[in-house]
Amino acid sequence: MANGTILLALRENPLGGGVSTEQLRRIGKELENQGLEPRWAASAQEARAALQTESQLSAAVVGWDLPCGAGPSVEEGGGAAVLRQIERRYKKLPVFLLMAEDSDQDLEHLPLWVSETVVGYIWPLEDTAAFIAGRVVAAARAYHQDILPPFFKALRRFDDAHQYSWHTPAHSGGVAFLKSPVGRAFFDYFGERLFRSDLSISVGELGSLFEHNGPIGEAERNAARIFGADRTYFVLHGDSTADRMVGHYSVTQDEIALVDRNCHKSVLHGLVLSGARPVYLVPTRNGYGLAGPLPPRETAPEAVRSRIAANPLAAGAVSLDAQYAVVTNSTYDGLCYDTVAAARSFAPSTPRLHFDEAWFAYARFHPLYAGRYGMAVGADTFEGADRPTVFSTQSTHKLLAALSQSAMVHVKSSPRAPVEHDRFNEAFMMHGTTSPLYPAIASLDVAAAMMDGPQGHWLIDEAITEAIRFRQAVVRCGRRIAAAGDRPGWFFGVWQPDTVTDPATGERMPFADAPAALLRREPGCWQLEPGADWHGFRDLTEGYCMLDPIKVTLTCPGVSATGETSSWGIPARILTAYLANRGIVVEKTDSYTTLVLFSMGITKGKWGTLMDALMDFKALYDSDAPLGLVLPGLVEQFPRRYAGTTLGELCRQMHEHLTQAELISALDTAFQRLPEPVAPPQRCYQQLIRGGTERLRLAEAAERVAAAMVTVTPPGIPVLMPGESTGAPDGPLLRYLGALEAFDRAFPGFHSEAHGVVIDPETGDYLIECVRRTEPH
Repeated sequence: MANGTILLALRENPLGGGVSTEQLRRIGKELENQGLEPRWAASAQEARAALQTESQLSAAVVGWDLPCGAGPSVEEGGGAAVLRQIERRYKKLPVFLLMAEDSDQDLEHLPLWVSETVVGYIWPLEDTAAFIAGRVVAAARAYHQDILPPFFKALRRFDDAHQYSWHTPAHSGGVAFLKSPVGRAFFDYFGERLFRSDLSISVGELGSLFEHNGPIGEAERNAARIFGADRTYFVLHGDSTADRMVGHYSVTQDEIALVDRNCHKSVLHGLVLSGARPVYLVPTRNGYGLAGPLPPRETAPEAVRSRIAANPLAAGAVSLDAQYAVVTNSTYDGLCYDTVAAARSFAPSTPRLHFDEAWFAYARFHPLYAGRYGMAVGADTFEGADRPTVFSTQSTHKLLAALSQSAMVHVKSSPRAPVEHDRFNEAFMMHGTTSPLYPAIASLDVAAAMMDGPQGHWLIDEAITEAIRFRQAVVRCGRRIAAAGDRPGWFFGVWQPDTVTDPATGERMPFADAPAALLRREPGCWQLEPGADWHGFRDLTEGYCMLDPIKVTLTCPGVSATGETSSWGIPARILTAYLANRGIVVEKTDSYTTLVLFSMGITKGKWGTLMDALMDFKALYDSDAPLGLVLPGLVEQFPRRYAGTTLGELCRQMHEHLTQAELISALDTAFQRLPEPVAPPQRCYQQLIRGGTERLRLAEAAERVAAAMVTVTPPGIPVLMPGESTGAPDGPLLRYLGALEAFDRAFPGFHSEAHGVVIDPETGDYLIECVRRTEPH
């Protein structure tokens, strides 16, 4: 079995004749005998293709006189081009430079940078094939060991020792599963290695997740270096646990926390645990119903002081000074802050700033996101005694390569609010498990190692590049349809700037025509210019917020980012139902937008399939196809509602309903005019678990105090928090929930996912949990 592959980028054809080529053939055979599988490339073009696709390379032998092959010429020559690409793609890959016997070229005439790139030189006729191959294999084996990060290396070493297990878990390396038919099926499905690596914390040589020592501690310190943190903690129950951990540590009973209303529900759970009193900051919204960033005016010190003073919960706080602030970065729809500017704005108001970066773990590894992530805030970027301590919580598994539930907490401490490890570790142990899954720890270790050095940039750059290609393909396709004139001229759009500017030349050009290289490297192409119609957000400042290119929001006809409604439309829920029927599952769907993520696993073939599905949907809509052909499962499940309906009719009905119900404006009002806070969240939770609450229909729920959070997906943002008043019967909150309730009744199969809402199976009524007006006897 091969221990890896080796790239042999050489001018000579090893199958040809001559002494030199015969020696190269012998070297290749020796390499193969010693466990390396050769990948031959006769030109720089072939070598570049191998480097692009081959992830198991353990070494490379490159001929300095390698031809360039087809494609653009390289001024330095083919060998130099391959060396340059290896530098960009790999960290410390052992590269040997093959020198031609018949060339006058010697080491003194090579460019100086070459000696910094290669580990040795080969003249094929000056040593035996076995000796040359042995040198290469030794370097490859050392590299293969060096690339393994600390914990994963130790776990492999322990697994290879084949020791008996005398500790938990009881399956003892999977043996217990073999004693049952269903257990055997489980064992065979996942394989023995998973179970052999599922170990107890009793295995001391692997270190402790709670003590942060041994290989686990080394892995966390390695991750801190890679992610730019003072300290990093591995968390095994997702970013939700990481958020609760940080919140529970940062703020205590009856202290004030500043909370981005566009927050994950786990942030609220942290407030419930700590007993803090939340003061919510309100993000802007646009005509699509998408949540934008917190406007700069919202985080200014005087605005924060005013908001705290006006909050009824502040009356019972121990101080009017906030001890903690939490901001979502980037948002679900890909909006990321200038974090240094945000930290400067928050600094007068709080000593601790938490960026919830569940979907943004990759930001440090591409220059496009420079200064846009939490760990960018440090003594080198923010001078002064008021610099806050910064926490960044990341759901590593979401957009980096880690197992589900794998997350990290990164800390950048400041003298103003120093984070003492032993004290933070109390919060860590309170929320962590004493039975960690070691493969999950290893996946965090590996996810960090994959980002270390040039390979991290290469992986993220590839994802950005594919996202840009898809974005431009959608716009170009729409232009071609409009120009052809042989079918209705509409097509789907992409939420992004209409034009961009090349800062080097000052030339402004349509987004679809901009060079991909410009869009990959220039953050200005993605920044939300103040007042621009394409994004539709108000009150922004120059450079404050940027759109993340890998989070692609497709737009459907019907409304615009500035809120104008069209006479006809295609609600996005119908599109995504069709896509799901085609096996394409999107990340999020709003009324007229749908979000797709371009992670490291996206390929041209994958997004080409999505393009094909969009074109097919257009053809079905234009021909007014029967709904039974487009969404057969929906018609089968709800025949009385949808039998005999066409795709066009359903789109028209839903668009008219959304327009008449003013659902998007109702959503906007509900999120902009926050409910009045009445009691701290913790107090309502205590009522909830002690029978002090009741479920009420919307018609009965006016002017009551909510006992549980209500979060509607889409858009996935809490609309009602525990301790807040539901308001008047015709107020923003109940009007919005009533509009959703009516939509669900009118269009079964397209209902919103509403956490905190119970639906009566008989009537379809929404029920929400409220605090009883009188205490139970």
